[in-house]
Amino acid sequence: MVRGGIRGGRPMRGPIRPPFKKTFVPRHPFDLTLAEVVFPKVSPAVDDAALTAALLKRNQDLSPTPAEQTSVGNLVSKVQSVLDNLIVAPGDFDKCQLEEVRQVGSFKKGTMLTGNNVADIVVIMKSVPTKEACEELAKKVENDLKNSMKTEVLTKADKIVTTHHDRGFDVYNSQAKVRILITTIPPNIRKNEANMFPDAKVMHGHLAAIRHTRWFEENAHHSSIKVLIRILKDLTKRFEAFSPLSPWMLDLMAHLTIMNNPSRQALPINLAFRRVFQLLSAGLFLPGSAGITDPCEPGHNRVHTAMTLEEQDSCCMTAQTLLRVLAHGGYKQILGIEGNSNIVKEMSVWNGVVVSPLERVYEKPADKKDGDGDEDMETVENDNVMDEDSADQ
Repeated sequence: MVRGGIRGGRPMRGPIRPPFKKTFVPRHPFDLTLAEVVFPKVSPAVDDAALTAALLKRNQDLSPTPAEQTSVGNLVSKVQSVLDNLIVAPGDFDKCQLEEVRQVGSFKKGTMLTGNNVADIVVIMKSVPTKEACEELAKKVENDLKNSMKTEVLTKADKIVTTHHDRGFDVYNSQAKVRILITTIPPNIRKNEANMFPDAKVMHGHLAAIRHTRWFEENAHHSSIKVLIRILKDLTKRFEAFSPLSPWMLDLMAHLTIMNNPSRQALPINLAFRRVFQLLSAGLFLPGSAGITDPCEPGHNRVHTAMTLEEQDSCCMTAQTLLRVLAHGGYKQILGIEGNSNIVKEMSVWNGVVVSPLERVYEKPADKKDGDGDEDMETVENDNVMDEDSADQ
């Protein structure tokens, strides 16, 4: 209750205003590339010819061989043809109705790694998908594939097999695999029927994969972006702290580091590679950062909020250590050409400079009682963006 009134004796009108709530204001991490006009270089440019050559050589080693590309492409085209026929002329197959079939993932984007001969196809059903419908569709696809290949001379390596999983089913032989990812039209997902399969969250992820692939084809078709994505994928396998970075995060990171610069022209691959570690070290994927906004989702969904706070801290810590190694010529160990990934855990010496691994900063707080303590930054942010954060596929 408010004592007195305003000047003149008139009572105050309206309800009492609640106390001000903290507002989350994201910050942009320091980016040397964007700030180069303000901070001009005072030393001559570093000769990065050796780093550029190593990056291109590493990309060549990571790229699939022509034989791998051919084996995956052949199986994809056969499966795609069978699924397209089920849309146009389903015949007596009435277990489910197909709306659309779209290729997604690294094979479609041209960022597949050697040894990972897997392609992804999203099947959108008109009808509500169930486990039984998925199993019948898998049988139909397998039978139609075998019928279409009767006239071909096949070896044991070409034998078609199907297996089921919680996202759909796989069609594969000994040389390649096609993952069939099941989803349905959005009105069916909203029904949330008890027997619906896969899970609604999984089907939303499959629809998001279509949006991601469409965005990539329109915005990230530059060859340097694909080279950088392959190298970043390899880093996520070799350095544990980078493993939480999803393929979609890597796509956006590669596009940002190469295309987002004052000239609006693609940066050379060596500068983009250094910039990745500079941005991660500056806190691009930390709680208070503006990060990278998902271009395929409504609102201001920052992609790195799919990571836990421990993962964000570990990613930044590792990037800072590797940036110091890179600054002193240790690119071969980072790329995996020499040595191993222990450089982020053990002290190393580069041209007389000692690089010691950093320690974690974030410590997970003990359980608090209700009402104790302040909200952390992520909680305040989530309140302001209406919990629109979601993980990538």
